[in-house]
Amino acid sequence: MKSIKNTLIALVAFAGLAGVAVSADDSAVHNKQVDWSFNGPFGTIDKQSAQRGFQVYREVCSSCHSLKYFKFRNLADLGYGNDMIKAFAAEYTVAGDIDSFGDPTERAGLPQDAFPSPFANDNAARASNGGALPPDLSLVAKSRADGPNYLYSLLTGYDDAPSGVELGEGMNYNAYFPGNQIAMAEPIFDDHVEYSDGTAATQDQIAKDISMFLMYVAEPKLDARHTMGLNVMLFLLVLTIIFYLSMKKIWAPVKRGDNIIGD
Repeated sequence: MKSIKNTLIALVAFAGLAGVAVSADDSAVHNKQVDWSFNGPFGTIDKQSAQRGFQVYREVCSSCHSLKYFKFRNLADLGYGNDMIKAFAAEYTVAGDIDSFGDPTERAGLPQDAFPSPFANDNAARASNGGALPPDLSLVAKSRADGPNYLYSLLTGYDDAPSGVELGEGMNYNAYFPGNQIAMAEPIFDDHVEYSDGTAATQDQIAKDISMFLMYVAEPKLDARHTMGLNVMLFLLVLTIIFYLSMKKIWAPVKRGDNIIGD
């Protein structure tokens, strides 16, 4: 009886917590929804948008955020040639070999290197950002729930704090950030960059482009994976048809009542 009673108490407690969770979720602001080109089983990365997003990363985001799991050579699948990739990599300084005196050295980046952090360490990053640590953006589009829509919503969700909401020192109001207070100041505005392809650089467009690029960074083989999936499905469909027709041919004499064993 005691074990049954304890079980019932645990179930009631769990139900209460679940109710609180549902209530909290119902009161949350849902992410804006964008019709991304990569949505669905046959979706693909919009390479032009991702290239613009890469420009935004280089000119805006890279001053605070790293891409430590994304290598320069991965830009090849976005349409960049080897010479351009080498030039991009050379813009950055990365850790080199230890010299003969045992001291660390630095060198220009190479295609096989990952995008480095703009700060020497986490303490330096916090010191330069009012105590907040800028997150690495390599996997943010996949690690966050509804990642690309969350990123787009966050970047376009800055606003004045509602009446009665008191912001902490150095904090900014954003309806899509957990707690609605974020240390990062609004990072993009209309005409914040000048796109090399002539696209109008509205805040909305910039937010979509950097979100597209970060989705590619998080899953650079998405197009290849979707293509392979389609090919496998087509192969299985053809194989199923062949098996079905073979079965019909093998069993046709039996259905006709033919003597397939012989007298």
